[in-house]
Amino acid sequence: MSFEDKTLQCSDCGVSFTFSASEQELFQSRGYTNEPKRCPTCRQARKSERYGTSSYGPGPRRQMFPAVCAQCGKTTEVPFEPRGDKPVYCSDCYRKVKPAPR
Repeated sequence: MSFEDKTLQCSDCGVSFTFSASEQELFQSRGYTNEPKRCPTCRQARKSERYGTSSYGPGPRRQMFPAVCAQCGKTTEVPFEPRGDKPVYCSDCYRKVKPAPR
């Protein structure tokens, strides 16, 4: 099947954009049946809203909490607030004591 460039209108900003023949081939190869509703700029903005700063890079940095490793005593940060009833390990010590995969 041969594709030709199409001009579409963005549903968000209303600007006209080109849905190129190569993009159409890519959409077909991925099994997409609908044409894009948003221009590339609005598409990227939408992805940033949903997934963080960039769809290709890391999202927002998670909150880290200070802790002291129960094994070596080193000061570290963990992605959860330590409650005090369970030991907290630095990443090096955790690698040594973590449970085996099931």
